[in-house]
Amino acid sequence: MTVERAAFERIRRLVHSQAGIVVDDGKEYLVEARLSALPQEFGLKRIEDVAERINTEPALATRVVEAMTTNETSFFRDHRPFEILRTDILPELLRRRAPRNTLEIWCAACASGQEPYSIAMLLREQFPELANWTIRILATDISHAILERAKAANFSQLEVNRGLSAAQLLKHFDRAGLHWVLKQDLKASVTFAHLNLIGQWPIMPRFDIVFIRNVLIYFDMDTKRLVLNRVGGQLSADGYVFLGGGETLIDTDSPFERMNFERASCYRLVSGKQRANLSAAPGRE
Repeated sequence: MTVERAAFERIRRLVHSQAGIVVDDGKEYLVEARLSALPQEFGLKRIEDVAERINTEPALATRVVEAMTTNETSFFRDHRPFEILRTDILPELLRRRAPRNTLEIWCAACASGQEPYSIAMLLREQFPELANWTIRILATDISHAILERAKAANFSQLEVNRGLSAAQLLKHFDRAGLHWVLKQDLKASVTFAHLNLIGQWPIMPRFDIVFIRNVLIYFDMDTKRLVLNRVGGQLSADGYVFLGGGETLIDTDSPFERMNFERASCYRLVSGKQRANLSAAPGRE
């Protein structure tokens, strides 16, 4: 039996208002699947009971939003963006940042941590000269629960099988029963923090690299514009942004232009003059 229509509407309004996530018509089955455990957790009988209380019980509303958030991720997901980092982006940035020996990286919507930890592994393996640099990797997500998982860096066999070679697994992880735990030095290289992309942002540095991949696909156009422009405001003038492979900037009037890297959705800021000229051309990317 699917979720009643009135309950579905309450839940999707909540998720959109608090997280910017669009739950399309016909996705009652998704709500039922994602929220199936919540009634028992809060001493209720049905998802409809959950829907009736979300406007008066903030803790319940938070759990609904977290449960409706997609947390699909894997180590070195899609591979190509990390290859571009290794061969093109990082060598160039390291030359530019050499005077201050500092690199700032942000992984937005980091889920259970595989993305920022993949970047940390790449830096450790491919750029040993960074040992004396200050490297800051900030990883944020809207879900408190998923952030706790990310901080623990404790992954199942299935999770480490997705994207890691046997050599990487043995080099960077310790076995713990049926799970694998990231070694402490790499775990400590990533800072995790709660952040709602459509909420108030804390004071953050200008980032040299931003990964905000496979996030925009869940937003409507107004929310995409809001988030992209805010990301642009946090990016160094010569920094880079990575989006998901299926995401586009068409009609967003974003401050970015696409880099000419095949199969990697990599962008950089457009200069003020260029942006003024490009914004007059509808449908640009």
